[in-house]
Amino acid sequence: MSTVIFTLRRHPEQDRPAIVLPLVRRTRDPFEGLWALPGGWLDAREGLDATASRTLAETTGLTPSYLEQLYAFGDVDRSPTRVVSIVYWALLRADEVDAQVAVHAADGDAPENVEWFAAAELPELAFDHNAIVDYALWRLRNKVGYSRIAHGLLPDEFTLADLREAYEAILGRRLDPANFRRQVEGSGTLIPTESFRTGSHRPARLYRYNQDVELADRGPLARLVQPAASAESR
Repeated sequence: MSTVIFTLRRHPEQDRPAIVLPLVRRTRDPFEGLWALPGGWLDAREGLDATASRTLAETTGLTPSYLEQLYAFGDVDRSPTRVVSIVYWALLRADEVDAQVAVHAADGDAPENVEWFAAAELPELAFDHNAIVDYALWRLRNKVGYSRIAHGLLPDEFTLADLREAYEAILGRRLDPANFRRQVEGSGTLIPTESFRTGSHRPARLYRYNQDVELADRGPLARLVQPAASAESR
């Protein structure tokens, strides 16, 4: 079981945020010393969603706000022994990452061997994890076109520029600001607030999510399998 967990982080030396993810350095063979996706073994008494949440918490200390099964990877040569991995992908806001990391640091139980990397600049990873990250990014880019999944990377209140930059980071290209504004304002997913962000530029109105609209349509199975719903609500 492995999980690709994305967040949006602005580097101090860059003017645009980027998609980043945590990796764990392996301390044993195979691939000792290489970075890998966080994960662990499936417990016979757990469901898949519960295992994904548990192993992510154990290896990184993180609890995602959105969790979805990605794919099953089972090429015969992906590991020295025959291993099939059920992979999940997840989203977590940067402020939630900081808050959860701070709690573990204060308690003295912060996971070791964890570092964050830009998704576009990954080193060589263990197993087939580079291909897994590429597939997770592809899924995210496809989903952003027909859902409000990008909102899962933003704080409770945000400007349209914040939202556009999230889309640009996901898609890997610039978007026309005027066209983007027209599209999102007519989507029914945003609610304007009475607050504005002030600074060196003209005050920008803050928006919030329309909570009546799901981040992404999980289909009828999500309504039948309760652990899936609970994983998204955490």
